[in-house]
Amino acid sequence: MADVYEVEQKIIQIIDELKGLCATNGLSNQASEEVVITSVFLYKFLNDKFMANLKEFSVEIGMDYKEVLKNENSEMDAFYDSYPQDVAFTYEETIENLINKLNAPKFYELFDDTLEKISNDPKNERFSIETADGGRKPLFTRITENVEASKRNNFAKNIFGIIGMERFDFGDAFKSNFDFYSRIFEYLIKDYNVASGVYAEYFTPQAVSSIIAKILVNMSPVEDKIYEVYDPSAGSGSLVLHLANELGHGSFGNRAHVFTQDISQKSSRFLRINMLLNGLTDSLDNIIEGDTLDTPAHYKKPFDASSGVKQFDYITSNPPFKMDFSSTRDTISQKWAEAEERDGIRRFFAGIPNIPKQKKDSMAIYLCFIQHILWSLKEEGKAAIVVPTGFLTAKSGIEMCIREKIIEKRWLKGVISMPSNIFANTGTNVSVLFVDKSNKDGDIMLVDASNLGTKVKEGKNQKTVLSIDEIDKIEGTFIKRETIEDFSVKVTYEQIKEKNYSFSAGQYFEVKIQYVDITADEFKNRMSEFMRELDTKFSESHKLESEIMEQIRGLNI
Repeated sequence: MADVYEVEQKIIQIIDELKGLCATNGLSNQASEEVVITSVFLYKFLNDKFMANLKEFSVEIGMDYKEVLKNENSEMDAFYDSYPQDVAFTYEETIENLINKLNAPKFYELFDDTLEKISNDPKNERFSIETADGGRKPLFTRITENVEASKRNNFAKNIFGIIGMERFDFGDAFKSNFDFYSRIFEYLIKDYNVASGVYAEYFTPQAVSSIIAKILVNMSPVEDKIYEVYDPSAGSGSLVLHLANELGHGSFGNRAHVFTQDISQKSSRFLRINMLLNGLTDSLDNIIEGDTLDTPAHYKKPFDASSGVKQFDYITSNPPFKMDFSSTRDTISQKWAEAEERDGIRRFFAGIPNIPKQKKDSMAIYLCFIQHILWSLKEEGKAAIVVPTGFLTAKSGIEMCIREKIIEKRWLKGVISMPSNIFANTGTNVSVLFVDKSNKDGDIMLVDASNLGTKVKEGKNQKTVLSIDEIDKIEGTFIKRETIEDFSVKVTYEQIKEKNYSFSAGQYFEVKIQYVDITADEFKNRMSEFMRELDTKFSESHKLESEIMEQIRGLNI
């Protein structure tokens, strides 16, 4: 295998050249730029993976790969049986074929038609994204239509000048690990993970995702079975895919069967790319685009709402903290009040935030997501939820009601308070709430990591970066249940009740008073010195007051 760093740099070069091509065709800072970049990147990746596997398969059966591919015979059926995770291509749809058609009068139409054919192939239906209303979003759309008609042919030709097999083949990358693809994915979307000025709608920092995944999986021994993992506000999937990677593989393949939902079209596209890069194609059918709070999409029996909402082994989520959901607030409230009356299921047990007369965008929607997660967790399930740190100590309202419920039910495993600016573009302090419904008699770990990290500039903004040692310290302290002065503390459910259900580590740290033995004369001398300093300060204050009054009289005020 080629040097990993070299491969990574070549992939980055492809992404940069595609961005440069978009810039010269007037797409910079346009919504369509992201669609073009990610679509072309994904087409290149899937084509190269298909071709690499086909060539390996052809060698095994003693045939030339072109003969196997062009004939579309029984050998291809056997290939798809051997590589069911691959997107299906015909020879006409490959880069190898299209690059020989560059001189076609309307090459751009040929390219767009190819993308549509790949998407519409029945073998590729599972690579589309389902919407909450039962519709499907295709794998690809026509992308050259995003530029002016007169520029489309050259635009399409230049794309193939960048992604041609002679330039770079992803074949050297396919045996790389999760960390490699996480870095590539982060670079691919780094210019597009901002929506409405709110950072991290689509991407949770790698360090935070890694810490959460490591801790969740270490809460109990991992068995050789399939775990159902869920993110109801998945974004681009950083959290849930880190968790799936940490669960690893069993004797049957991936231990994680991933389920997600997100209201954003863009984040759902990003998540699909992320899952394809990381080989989680078995879970693609479970990516749902839709409003989790209004219409949760995953049920105990697929597509059967009457069977009840599905419950999961693991849930991880970085929900939006505050946003305007006034248009659906009353519908959500009414719908789930009726469900409670009908089925006895109280999904939003602590209530739903009211619509404020002003600043509707300050509605604390994350409180609904916390309740939804607690409701969607199996009896022995584990969850990690990113919350604003203010949630830990709020003295009333929905926040207090949720914390009381978690303690009364004995579901809390611990809390980690993160450094400020761990998410760039926002100064909101965040903490991670760890829930373990099986932690009935266990202790609770509270960690204050707010003073860790190094401040760095990212564009116009400042963010905090955790070092490898700091990440290890946070993970190790929580997992090993270590008590470290002014950093971590173990508490009981009873202690939390005594502290008015506060989840803040700082309120449980031991207050230390330093005593110094001094003689009576030393005490008398120190007090005399303090009194002299006070007299001096008072004298200076009176003098300054007199000078000010003189100036005021001089101005005849």
